[in-house]
This record gives sequence, structure tokens and C-alpha cells, in this order.
Amino acid sequence: MDNFIDWGPKLFNALLVVAVFGAVIGLLLIVVDRAPKRGHDRYQLALFLLPAVFMLTVGLLIPAVRTTVLSFTNAAGDFVGFDNYGWLFSEDEALTTIRNTVIWVVLTPILSTGVGLIYAILINEARTEALSKSLVFMPMAISFVGAGIIWKFMYAYRGGGSDQIGLINQIIVWFGGEPKQLLLDPPVNTLLLLVVMVWIQAGFAMVVLSAAIKGIPTDIIEAARIDGVNAWSMFWKVTLPSIRASVIVVLSTITIAVLKVFDIVRTMTGGNFDTSVIANEMYTQAFRFREPGRGAALAVFLFVLVIPLVVYQIRILRQREETR
Repeated sequence: MDNFIDWGPKLFNALLVVAVFGAVIGLLLIVVDRAPKRGHDRYQLALFLLPAVFMLTVGLLIPAVRTTVLSFTNAAGDFVGFDNYGWLFSEDEALTTIRNTVIWVVLTPILSTGVGLIYAILINEARTEALSKSLVFMPMAISFVGAGIIWKFMYAYRGGGSDQIGLINQIIVWFGGEPKQLLLDPPVNTLLLLVVMVWIQAGFAMVVLSAAIKGIPTDIIEAARIDGVNAWSMFWKVTLPSIRASVIVVLSTITIAVLKVFDIVRTMTGGNFDTSVIANEMYTQAFRFREPGRGAALAVFLFVLVIPLVVYQIRILRQREETR
């Protein structure tokens, strides 16, 4: 009975939200239906865009402006100018975070796309194509936190002659080596965390690139084979140029995901041992060290890094649409 009483207000609030949403949609439909016939399409477009614009303003635009303002203040809320940005580009801790982020951004998209492309080429020729693609894509269905926990067990260490539960250390023992605490030694630990992201994103790259490869006109492939092109030349001179736009989209999409990576680092190392990245350090500064200004400066810096990639990706997608 007490549980029902506790859940009563929450259930009421949920039903109230659903009712308000239904009322707003119903009101929009009535207004659109009664709009003047002249310019009806414009009224319809404006009214249906209004809720989305409102939500974007409340959920994105206003927080972005507040975060930018906050980045110029200290923990007490006093204006400090560009001090937080000075800390970002001068302190060893912040510079290590930027260095790690650069490593992630440079290596992860290239490795993920390369592995995904290899998978796509090999699996497209396999008899068990559907099953193979499902297995490769499966990590994409796992949350970053779940993937981090799985790989934390993979890298697990036990000392004192105990049996190893981590696969990597067990392999080292099988070959006569000594087990190591793999996630403690920089910069190797950053590379080991990076492997988790590659494992996840390779499935996404494989699906997109596999579809692009299958979309290559058969007459181009047949003409190349008639000319006696071998498999290696076929890849470099026919396949890769034909799927160039898809490769760029995959690279930019994975790069954006990498810039925002948080869960893997937080789950596996907590950002310790020189493994922190911008998104993780943003959380650490704002909520652990009680320095919201520094956290906001990191957030603004991350936002600035993401914008050119988003613009470039939109431009590539538009070019693809225009060429169809």
C-alpha cells in the first residue's frame, strides 16, 4: 500500500504529461485544419515545426548560451575572463586530456573504418553473409557501459600467482610472460581503451560500407575484370574510389562519436592513470572538483570541435543526394 502511495504522484505526473502532449497535438491539428486555404502549406509547416523549435530552444540553445557564460566564471560564480581557457591549454592535467582526445580522434575512426571495410569485403563474398554481419554488428547493440565492463574483465589482472580471469593476461601467461595491470600504464592504457571503441564501431562501418560496395554498378566491375585487373588493383582503383563518399561519412560519424566518448573511460578507469578525455574531464571538473567553470570551458571546446565535423558531414550528404 505504501509503495502505491509513493508511486501515485509519479504516475499522475506521467499521465499529465501524456495528456498535455495529446492536447497540444490536437490543438495543432485543429488550427492547421482551420487555417486559410491560401498559404495552407506554409501554415501547416510552421505550426508543426513550432514544438520542435521550442524544444530545441529550451533543450539546446539556452543551455549552450548558459554553458558559454558559465565558462567565464569561477567556482564562486565570479567573472574571471579567459582564466578557465588558460587552464585548459596550460595545465599538465588538461593538456594530457587534450592529448588523449587527439589520440582517440586520430586512431579510432581510421582503425574502425579500416576494420569495417575489411569485414565488408570479406563478408560480402561469404556464404554465411547474414550470420556473419549479425555477429560483427552485435557490439553496436551493447551500451558503452556494458562494453566497458566486458573489456574490463578482458584486461583483468590477478597477482600473487593466482589464476588469471582476464583473457589478455591469461594469453600472456600461456606464452610464459608475467601478467600485468594493463590499464595502469600510460599511454598503453589509452590505446587499450581505444580498442573497445573500435570493437563497437567496426560493425557500424561494416554495414554502411558493405551497402556501398554492393551499390557499385556491375558494369564497372565487369569492365575492370575484362581488363585483367587483379584483386588488389580492383580494391584501390575501383572499389575504394566508388565508395569514397560513404567512407568519408563513416569517418566523420565515428569521429563525432569519439569526441563525445565518456562511458568507456568512466567505466574502465574513471579517467585515472592519464586516460581522461574531454567529455570525462568535463564531468570530473564540474561534479567531482566543483569547478563548473572549467567543466563549461571543456564543454565549449568540445562543441567547437564538433561543429566543423557536423557541417562537413551535412555537406557530404547533400552532395550524395545531388549526384543521385
